[in-house]
Amino acid sequence: MTFDFDMIKNVYADFENRVNAAREYMGRPLTYSEKILCSHLFSTQKPEAFKRGESYVDFAPDRVAMQDATAQMALLQFMQAGKKKVAVPSTVHADHLIQARVGADKDLVEAENKNNEVYQFLQSVSNKYGIGFWKAGAGIIHQVVLENYAFPGGMMIGTDSHTVNAGGLGMVAIGVGGADAVDVMAGMAWELKFPKMIGIKLTGKLSGWCAPKDIILKVAGLLTVKGGTGAIVEYFGEGAESLSCTGKGTICNMGAEIGATTSIFAYDKSMSNYLRSTHRADLADAADAIASALRPDAEVYAEPEKYYDQVIEINLDELEPALNGPFSPDLYTPISKMKEIAEKNGWPTKVEVGLIGSCTNSSYEDISRAASVAKQAKDKNLEVKAEYTITPGSEQVRFTVERDGYLDTFAEIGGKVFANACGPCIGQWAREGAEKQEKNTIVHSFNRNFSKRADGNPNTYAFVGSPELVTALAIAGDLTFNPATDKLINKDGVEVMLDEPQGYELPTRGFDVEDAGFIAPAEDGSNVEVIVAPTSDRLQILEAFPAWDGKNISGAKLLIKAFGKCTTDHISMAGPWLKYRGHLDNISNNMLIGAVNAFNMETNKVKNELSGEYTEVPASARAYKAAGVPTVVVGDENYGEGSSREHAAMEPRHLGVRAVLVKSFARIHETNLKKQGMLALTFADKADYDKIQEGDTINFLDLDQFAPAKPLTLEFVHADGSKDTIVANHTYNEGQIEWFKAGSALNLIKQQSK
Repeated sequence: MTFDFDMIKNVYADFENRVNAAREYMGRPLTYSEKILCSHLFSTQKPEAFKRGESYVDFAPDRVAMQDATAQMALLQFMQAGKKKVAVPSTVHADHLIQARVGADKDLVEAENKNNEVYQFLQSVSNKYGIGFWKAGAGIIHQVVLENYAFPGGMMIGTDSHTVNAGGLGMVAIGVGGADAVDVMAGMAWELKFPKMIGIKLTGKLSGWCAPKDIILKVAGLLTVKGGTGAIVEYFGEGAESLSCTGKGTICNMGAEIGATTSIFAYDKSMSNYLRSTHRADLADAADAIASALRPDAEVYAEPEKYYDQVIEINLDELEPALNGPFSPDLYTPISKMKEIAEKNGWPTKVEVGLIGSCTNSSYEDISRAASVAKQAKDKNLEVKAEYTITPGSEQVRFTVERDGYLDTFAEIGGKVFANACGPCIGQWAREGAEKQEKNTIVHSFNRNFSKRADGNPNTYAFVGSPELVTALAIAGDLTFNPATDKLINKDGVEVMLDEPQGYELPTRGFDVEDAGFIAPAEDGSNVEVIVAPTSDRLQILEAFPAWDGKNISGAKLLIKAFGKCTTDHISMAGPWLKYRGHLDNISNNMLIGAVNAFNMETNKVKNELSGEYTEVPASARAYKAAGVPTVVVGDENYGEGSSREHAAMEPRHLGVRAVLVKSFARIHETNLKKQGMLALTFADKADYDKIQEGDTINFLDLDQFAPAKPLTLEFVHADGSKDTIVANHTYNEGQIEWFKAGSALNLIKQQSK
């Protein structure tokens, strides 16, 4: 069954006409992404020759997807918007709150007991406002979206940075904060700066131990964690056509790790086959009918350097398996070089745990290829040296791979199957012994490997690889093991080699499932009651943030000057804090506790100028707020990279932070700050970061003249009475300045709804 097929038919009915019109006003042939963007302009958006990286454009996405951790805050905000029903098809997916501990069945029961209040809230609010609800155990949002909702040529936003996974099915899918989702669900335009375009030409074909994961690991190594910022990455070429649809999804998924707005592949036969295999033949037929429009224009293929801002070429014939890490998903090491690099850097080479699955690598193809490696451990009488876990991406995949015997194969080598949920990938892993903080190495097929992310242990060295390679390394128990060249000694003392992985792009008997986990909303939800207990420590009805008083901010104190990498994990940790995602005041107790204070190089220890004492960051912020003293946060490069979680913007806003001044922002976080009525500013001269001193008092000198393209001037008064005047740039347009003036974008929606 194809969900919302009437909506999709409407998109397709006018798609080619809109693309033809776009060529006229853009004045040139179009990339595939540009075709989708220009065919999704909001009704009031004037068509023009949009400038990449400059033009702010209002779009009309086709749908919205939310995972349970971010949906809580998004829906609490939507409840304040005064709307009776969502304006576009929307879904909520219960996938983030399930902790991996014992195994799928017991973990799911425990999650349902612990999170019952939250699940009831999400299901009831979904029921009331016409939102589809996928219950706990149904699967990870991005896999479920790929299987049920993604469609070529479509445009969607989702409250998770890995929404981009749907690019594997030819969709412009973009991760956003909850406030952006509220705009679209309320029927308003969604604003985005027209992205730049990076073209990646893939030649040749993968073989042997290489997998689609190795392509994005290579790209991340080339572009780094911020190389794709402000850009859409389009893959093309014969190598792209040779990949499976779910392999394309893996590559797009990890595009979030290079900061890309999204990544995408053109529609091809593998996508058509995937749609048919997932019971959407009607959609495949409809896409086939306009297939020529669902790809870049011929001129773009012929001269990519002319139409993309940057072109990278990767020969898949020459690619080799790799691992990225530790502590950053862009640190690229081919497996053939791992022994040398690990020894040079002092990385622990004993692999303690191998983990496969997650939203990035849990397709039928991934599982079948990993199982072909796992089976060899038994067939070749090998001892599996590391722990091994499997996290299926959806109930449909789990049910099908169990039917086809792959879960039995994993069980035979001691594999533990976790629930169809995010689990260890987002820190929902009750790993035994992690509290000892011992130095150790794990390998996984997830997407991120920041410090503490998987198990909370800062001394866990996490490396990202394909499921096939992860399985081989778990068997060997050795980070330096190269399965293409190295031998293992089995229990009989005989040297053996692992054969190359084998698998199936799609199940030969088709996908199957007994209960996919979907709950449809009421046709009329007007009588549905959404209950939030006043005494709840999990949920809290939101209060509007105060509007700007029109005056310069003066007498502000420096809350923290963050040193180095400061991701949204550092600003608002996940793991045990996930349970407070619906309670702004409670979760604010984790604000910036992972950020490194540049003045003492410690975490969660800053000087409070009111008392003169060093204290925890949230406690200091609360003290300033209680005293009516505004605060400012200063940060480094690519501030706010990683997850799309808007809590990283809402918590500082709630605790009295008025501005965040950094060297550069990650795209989603900058937008989230703007939406919540914050000042997101960047140093005009990055060297000014070094002028910021502990104990500074900050005065804005010309905020009362806040205007687009006009930098702001800040005065930093140091403890000794000396001053530095610093110029701060911003990217606010007229509409975004109105968000700031109103106190938040949501406040403005409510004003306009009256």
